[in-house]
Amino acid sequence: NGAAFPKVRGSQSGQDSTRWHVVRKFLGLTSSHNIPVYLIDPLILGLVDKDIEQIRSSPDGPNPECKYFCAPRDFTTFALLDKTWKYEVGLFRTAEKMGFQWLKIINKDPRLDGMDDLSGMEIPLHYIFKLASHAIHLVVFYERSGNFLWHGPLRLKQHMDRKFVPFQKLHFGRYPGAYEKPELLLVSIDDLKVQIPKNPSSFLEEMSHSRFLECRYREARAFFQLYPDDTSHDAVEFRKKAKCLLHLAALTLNNLGVKFWLSSGTCLGWYRQCNVIPHSKDVDLGIFIRDYKADIIPAFQNAGLPLKHKFGKVEDSLELSFQGEGDVKLDIFFFYEEDDHIWNGGTQAKSGKKFKYLFPKFTLCWTEFVELKVHVPCETLQYVEANYGPEWKVPVKTWDWKSSPFNVQDNGVWPIDEWDNVIQIY
Repeated sequence: NGAAFPKVRGSQSGQDSTRWHVVRKFLGLTSSHNIPVYLIDPLILGLVDKDIEQIRSSPDGPNPECKYFCAPRDFTTFALLDKTWKYEVGLFRTAEKMGFQWLKIINKDPRLDGMDDLSGMEIPLHYIFKLASHAIHLVVFYERSGNFLWHGPLRLKQHMDRKFVPFQKLHFGRYPGAYEKPELLLVSIDDLKVQIPKNPSSFLEEMSHSRFLECRYREARAFFQLYPDDTSHDAVEFRKKAKCLLHLAALTLNNLGVKFWLSSGTCLGWYRQCNVIPHSKDVDLGIFIRDYKADIIPAFQNAGLPLKHKFGKVEDSLELSFQGEGDVKLDIFFFYEEDDHIWNGGTQAKSGKKFKYLFPKFTLCWTEFVELKVHVPCETLQYVEANYGPEWKVPVKTWDWKSSPFNVQDNGVWPIDEWDNVIQIY
């Protein structure tokens, strides 16, 4: 019940120092085993962010009040990068000697899943250390091939004590998450030396959009049993070029700070077969029109991708197409948000006809695709079905962008006096 702990010196009246003592003990435990943990607790980082300049410059002398670790809460969250420690039983023995109860949550390692092998190997994803009335939630991050960090979901096995801590209040674990590798800063908070992300506000921003979707390898394998993969020289070459083009597009848009996602056939390829569809002949990306920047065209041209066509205008039906290596092109569709749906436009160059493609509203999640951390619509099935209909699982080699999509509508014709502006072919 925490009564065994005296109040921390100078703590504000009405605040409980149990938490401070538990955090101090936990930091002592990890430091004695050389385990470099860092603080990712969003509530504390939010407070720290407001005082970041003061914390960065403050001397390590005693602090008159306990401001961050003394607010009474059920748990405090830390992170651990998997490759920075060797799993050792000694840690848990020491923890028990210090009075901690602990719980380890393991699950399958998605990095070992692939088309050839659905490995069942399990890895530790979360640890919980409990002492008195406070718990430490330790989230384990793993490096993925797209050069980002990933943490898994927190799923309790049947035999586990569901009352061990208030699991539903934990900030991490409801979904898997993807993050950039943070730079860390060693600071003194409430007289405790602790590592935090160097830029707490950008970490908190990342956290609010961190949800990660795993590629559906099991379903992809079933798909390839019905429709054997095209492994011809042309298909292999196209996939190689499409992967390079996607990496270059991601680098260009990320440098501009423009959020994008896999759209159309590229999104279908990820969702249905965990790969680029070899007969698609292009790479398709979506961008919300609110994220449009005038620098996009020059940035792609500077990256060696000349503009192939520009249809529409910023206010209506904008789409861009860039020429990649060989005959592979990059199509960027801009999406417009209405009250109850989202749409992107299409233009037929020779007739000036306009088309509209309607999608149900969606949010964005991270995934890993061709060794890249990229966004896809979280509601992928609804997105794919809107575009390709209920038969999306069946490959279609002949596709007419004006009539094949399930969600296409006529949208009038561009006035002839606007053609020079809204139909530009290079």
